[in-house]
Amino acid sequence: MSTEPSTLNQLFNTAVERHRDSEFVCFKVDGAWRSLTFGEMARRVRELALGLKAIGINKGDRIAIWSENRPEWNLADLGSLAIGAVDVPIYATQTRAQVEYILADSAARAVFVSPAFAEDALAISSRLPALEFVISLGDTSEPVIPVEHLVDKGRALYGEQPNLYERVWKAAVPDDLATILYTSGSTGEPKGVMLTHKNLTTNVLNTARWLDLGERHQTALTYLPFTHIFERAVWYFYAHIGATVAYAESIETVAKNLLEIRPTAMTSVPRMFEKIYARIIERGMSSGFPKRQIFLWALDIGRRWAERKDRGEEIGVPLAAEHRIADALVYKKWREAVGGRIRIFISGGAPLAPEIAYQFLAAGLPILQGYGLTETSPSVSCNTEKRNRIGTVGPVIAGVKVQIATDGEILVKGDNVMKGYYNRPVENEEAFTPDGWFRTGDIGHLDPDGFLVITDRKKDLIKTSGGKYIAPQRVESLIKSSRFVSQVVVVGNARKFAAALIVPNMEMLRGYAQMKGIAYKAPEDLLSNPRIIDLIQRQVDKYTLELARFEKAKKIVLLRDEFTTESGELTPTLKPRRSIIEKKYFNLIDRLYEEAPSSVVAV
Repeated sequence: MSTEPSTLNQLFNTAVERHRDSEFVCFKVDGAWRSLTFGEMARRVRELALGLKAIGINKGDRIAIWSENRPEWNLADLGSLAIGAVDVPIYATQTRAQVEYILADSAARAVFVSPAFAEDALAISSRLPALEFVISLGDTSEPVIPVEHLVDKGRALYGEQPNLYERVWKAAVPDDLATILYTSGSTGEPKGVMLTHKNLTTNVLNTARWLDLGERHQTALTYLPFTHIFERAVWYFYAHIGATVAYAESIETVAKNLLEIRPTAMTSVPRMFEKIYARIIERGMSSGFPKRQIFLWALDIGRRWAERKDRGEEIGVPLAAEHRIADALVYKKWREAVGGRIRIFISGGAPLAPEIAYQFLAAGLPILQGYGLTETSPSVSCNTEKRNRIGTVGPVIAGVKVQIATDGEILVKGDNVMKGYYNRPVENEEAFTPDGWFRTGDIGHLDPDGFLVITDRKKDLIKTSGGKYIAPQRVESLIKSSRFVSQVVVVGNARKFAAALIVPNMEMLRGYAQMKGIAYKAPEDLLSNPRIIDLIQRQVDKYTLELARFEKAKKIVLLRDEFTTESGELTPTLKPRRSIIEKKYFNLIDRLYEEAPSSVVAV
């Protein structure tokens, strides 16, 4: 076996040989943490792979995985890849109709399901002649194939042909298709992104070299869905470097699991950092005098210290001394709240508000923002511990090429770029330039030092009725720098000006109301109070000073309810679905543009 893996099978088995007896995955069973070593995980992959072989799954067959995060998800993935099958992940949040479309479009022969989806999978299978096997990853009373049944078959086949497994997994070649990942389908039907072993393996190796986490053993907490390429590729990366991967019980238990596992690294999306920051602000603001004043003083010192550090400027003796005091009084508690051992956070999927990045940096918890797409396996660029610039998504990683088109679109080339969209010849032609560059659909630029800056999605650009273009993500990121703002979506396409739908941080508003003596009985009272409306408008104006006049949100709407995945307003990776949000609040937005310029609508 070469020292440089060229397939995911080689990547995993090389890691097993290097770290066989080391703890690999940790997970909770009946409230207690259990673990598997690399060697134990490899044995289970072998048994499952041979079980699939025993029921007639062959190279090139499609196998879907419909489950929430659990070690069995990764076993199903590696077992499928080991026999040359192509796996098709499905989000746990997708509807039955979406799942049926994906299973039909991919012509999947088998689907792994968690018990929660067994009934739905059986109902769908009756309408899909290509789908022969529904395999349960856990205990279920449904008439499906228990995964243990496959494992038993795999053990028996291994006893009969002990060399078969190694022969099969080694048969994979770099250009073999590894997975088909269907986009979330926020507009139109989802498209299947085809990624090869080479796409994923080279991206993992390039990322590992780029981040250079050294020899120190890493412990990671994972909670983002493996169905999304970001966390799945990170899982391969963790395996490659011999890290221990702990599975959060759910997104709701991340805070508790951080304290239990005490990880050194974690990947996340900005929404999680926003929630962590909001909880910290809530606790600090709810403290009585003088703790609240000390807390606010520490945040101010931390921001100034982090800004200088980020720009590479000299901190200066007075500010350095003040930061040490702020750290002892406030920031030390932040580190303890996330386990006390975090070395790096890696953020992707959406822009991170600079205020949050600066405050986490001040707390000794650097957030390294990166950029990528499903079609690029995913990493295109990423900040590192040694080269981290807030407001950017980092330098382009080694092995990847980036070019900026004349209209500002980011174009990418490299071994990480997808094979194409499954059964979509027209879309494939549109996805690439005539000379082979992949069109990302994102607008951005490279700064003078080579850091990539993303300003917006090309399709999300707002064009006002006056013909001006506005990048809503940039405006939203600035507005979210305010501690009083929880979520924001900027609207204004074909309108006279931009406006902002804002979900305020209610805890901050309550603290502000208490300080200012503002009486209220219900959240609606706060949102309709002229002093609160004026506060939020002043916050928006303050944090968007750098924008051109036409880019600024001239009106705001205060919303009581958060945007959620359950309501369909957020994608599985917590990015806003603009079309759905604008449709839901269409009447409110219409009223907003009909009102006098100074008015603000609150609901």
